[in-house]
Amino acid sequence: MSHENSSTITELVLVGFSNHPQTEIPLFFLFSLVYSANLFGNTAVIILVAVDSSLQTPMYIFLCHLAFLNIFFSTVVVPKMLFNFLASRKVISYNFCIAQTYITLFLESTECFLLAVMALDRYVAICYPLRYLLIMNWTVCMTLALGAWIIGFFASVVPLYLIILPLCGPYVVDYIFCELPILLHMFCAVTSLQETVMAIGGAGTVLFPFLLIILSYLRILVAVMKIDSVKGKKKAFSTCTSHLIVVTIYYGTGLIRYMRPKSLYSAEGDKLISVLYAVIIPMLNPFIYSLRNKEVKEGMRRVMGRYKNETK
Repeated sequence: MSHENSSTITELVLVGFSNHPQTEIPLFFLFSLVYSANLFGNTAVIILVAVDSSLQTPMYIFLCHLAFLNIFFSTVVVPKMLFNFLASRKVISYNFCIAQTYITLFLESTECFLLAVMALDRYVAICYPLRYLLIMNWTVCMTLALGAWIIGFFASVVPLYLIILPLCGPYVVDYIFCELPILLHMFCAVTSLQETVMAIGGAGTVLFPFLLIILSYLRILVAVMKIDSVKGKKKAFSTCTSHLIVVTIYYGTGLIRYMRPKSLYSAEGDKLISVLYAVIIPMLNPFIYSLRNKEVKEGMRRVMGRYKNETK
C-alpha cells in the first residue's frame, strides 16, 4: 500500500459494471429510463402538493420532503454512473468521490428520520383523529420535517468529518459510487475506531428511527383493533399501506445489505443492491404513494381538470 497524501489524488477508478462491458449500453438505456421516471414522478408529487391546497396536509408535506430527497440522492449517483457507461476511462474525481460519500450518508440518515416522522404522523392521525390537525399543526409539521434533515446532517456528516482518513492506493472503487463502507477499506490506517463510530452512528440513524416506526405501528394496531366496524378498520389500515410498503422496501434492502452472512458477500451482489436503493427505490416511491392513494388520484384529476379549463 502506498501512503500518498490524499491531497495529491486527482481521480480514482470507478469500476461500476465495467467487468461486464457487454451490459453497459443496455444498462445505460435502462437506468436512463428509470432516472427519468424518478425525476418525473417525484417532481410531479411536489408540484401536485404545491398547487392543490387539499393535499397541503402534514402527510403530503412529509411526502414532498421524501420526494425531494429521492431526486437529490439519485442525482448525486446516477448521472456519473450513466456517463461512465459510455466513457472509455471509468474514473471519478477525488473531490466528487468524497462529496458523494458525505451526501449519500447524509441523505440515507435523513431518509430514516423522515420515514419515522411519517410513521408518527400516521399514529397521530389514527389514534387522535379529532385532534390531528391541532396536534400536527403547520409549526409542528415543519419542525419535524426540518428536524429530520438537521438530525440527519449532524448524525452523519459531522461524525464522518471527524473519522475520515487519507486514502491509500490502489485507488480503485469497485462499486457504482463512493460510499463510506467502500472507502473504509481504502483508509491509510487501522480502521477499528472508524468501524466502531460507524456502528454507533448506524444504530442511532437506522435502528432508532426503525424502533420509532415499530412503536408507532404497534400503537396504531392497538387503536385499529378497537374499531368496531370492518370498514373503519380497512380505512385506517389503508392510510398506512403506502408508508408500510416504502418502509419495508427501504429497511428490507438495508437488512439484506448489512445483515447477510459474510459468506454471501460479493462485489457484484453489493452493486446490484446499491442499484436497488440508489436508483430503483427512489423511482418507485412516488408511484407507490400515488397509485395506492385515492386522495392523490383525486388531486391529480382536480389539477388536470383545472388545467383543461384554463386552456379552453
